[in-house]
Amino acid sequence: MSENRKLAAILAADVVGYSRLAGADEELTLARLRTLRSDLIDPTIAVHHGRVVKRTGDGALVEFRSVVDAVRCAIEVQNAMVERNHGVAQDRRIEFRIGIHLGDVVEESDGDLMGDGVNIASRLEGVAAAGAICLSEDAYRQVKARLDLSVSDLGSTQLKNIAEPIRVYSLQVGSAGTKSAATSEITTGQPAKPASPKLSIAVLPFANMSGDAEQEYFADGISEDIITALSKLSQLFVIARNSSFTFKGKNVQVQEVATKLGVRHVLEGSVRKSGNRVRITAQLIDATTGGHLWAERFDRDLTDIFAVQDDVTQQIVGALAVNLTEGDRQKLTPGQTRHPEAYDCFLRGRELWHRLTKQTNSDARDLLQRAVELEPNFASAHAFVALTHGLDYLNRWSASPQRSMEQAEEAATLAVARDDNDPVAHWSLSVVNLYLRQHDGAINEAEHAIVLNPNFAEGQVSLCEALIYSGRAEEALAYFDRARVLNPYFPDVVLHFQAWALFQLARYEEAVELLLQRVNRNPVTDVSRALLAACYGHLGRFEAARATWQEVLRVNPDYSLEYRRKVLPFKNPADFDRVTEGLRKAGVVQ
Repeated sequence: MSENRKLAAILAADVVGYSRLAGADEELTLARLRTLRSDLIDPTIAVHHGRVVKRTGDGALVEFRSVVDAVRCAIEVQNAMVERNHGVAQDRRIEFRIGIHLGDVVEESDGDLMGDGVNIASRLEGVAAAGAICLSEDAYRQVKARLDLSVSDLGSTQLKNIAEPIRVYSLQVGSAGTKSAATSEITTGQPAKPASPKLSIAVLPFANMSGDAEQEYFADGISEDIITALSKLSQLFVIARNSSFTFKGKNVQVQEVATKLGVRHVLEGSVRKSGNRVRITAQLIDATTGGHLWAERFDRDLTDIFAVQDDVTQQIVGALAVNLTEGDRQKLTPGQTRHPEAYDCFLRGRELWHRLTKQTNSDARDLLQRAVELEPNFASAHAFVALTHGLDYLNRWSASPQRSMEQAEEAATLAVARDDNDPVAHWSLSVVNLYLRQHDGAINEAEHAIVLNPNFAEGQVSLCEALIYSGRAEEALAYFDRARVLNPYFPDVVLHFQAWALFQLARYEEAVELLLQRVNRNPVTDVSRALLAACYGHLGRFEAARATWQEVLRVNPDYSLEYRRKVLPFKNPADFDRVTEGLRKAGVVQ
């Protein structure tokens, strides 16, 4: 049998002092480890494209497609553990030590990995301090220019059972840091909050200084377009609009915003629009110091608004010292209209669409259609026209839902044809393809949108939905984790779709927990209550199922299980039948 030999990034991890912890309370220690694996470790590995090769009781061996992915995963886990150990007695803390190496491995037929690459990673983990990450020189060389790391050079180190000495680097994690001595223990009594990524930013909604509340849409639109432009750069971590806008109109400190959103930099500003003139002020702040990295005021004609937005984006990129590739520069090339009236209609329409009601959806479409009449090549406007028709279809807001879906397909297809590099266009086509039951097309379009905009939280959620309806629930859960990182104040519908994925996997108790959260955040939801009732039916909690079903009919007397069966695009009808089965068990339906 021939060997499958390859170069791989290998991460080895284990629990410091596991025997002592297990000796003190084995059952509790195992329960804590299981929780960490399901809630933190496995989702983080999945988000960073890792594969668990094997588990070794208290440890794991993981393969990644790149050292960058491996290091990012390790940092995220170690930072999370600093928070989780806050307030826990030193002798009861679960702390990991991690080793990462890039080397030659042999893959066995069962997926197991063997060879020096694995052995060196395991030995590096053995010399790492509690809470630290040790990298071989080969691994460090791959990331030192691409990630902002604080490391200690431990020099040439003789690792157990490894013939030649290897240069080892100890990575400091979190603002508390990790001692450079490989054998040292963390003794800091008060763990500090993990440091946010250096190239991370939240754009707060710009304040409307026009003295006219009707101009809110304009200030919000400027902010949202800056978020969209920055989001296209893979080097940046950019918080989604939905989360940034939770701070709209609130008197908050920049440091508080940065802490809540997990970013290092915050952009804030204001917009004053008067007649044909506009004044925009903007300032970029480093939340760790409170210092201004860049600030400027622009006084321009309204026709120059696009140049101002471009200038602001370029200035931020320069201030953060982002190294742009030629592809990045092309991504930053404005793709929207240069027609002021079309742009104004687009901003008004997009803002109304976000409200997700029947009337605002109709009003939004009128404005967006006016935008494309004025500027036929305005791809994002076509995309949002498609999304308005999609909402009509899903909610039965139009006289002919089927015609609404046909119009959605026409508009989304046109959006992509007008600009193949517009992530919003591909997002809209993904949504439309899904409800046309073109599942592979929906997944491909969502993936394309994410490639064009790596920080596109809505694109991540659309990919999750497409995977769920395709019967690939496990994969969907990993993408939900990424979406929630990008959008900490995520819309409540995300809870519903996560619950769907868990429901498909028969993890009913976990689904119930998320659905109760969704009902709490959205008291008028009928669909989440229906799924909740089905969960209760499968769990044998029939009284709760019947009471929940009555709540479904209370919030929506016209709720139709058959219409949901018809409209929800499950690739395998049996996935929806599981809902009916749960309700039937509780005697809710026949």
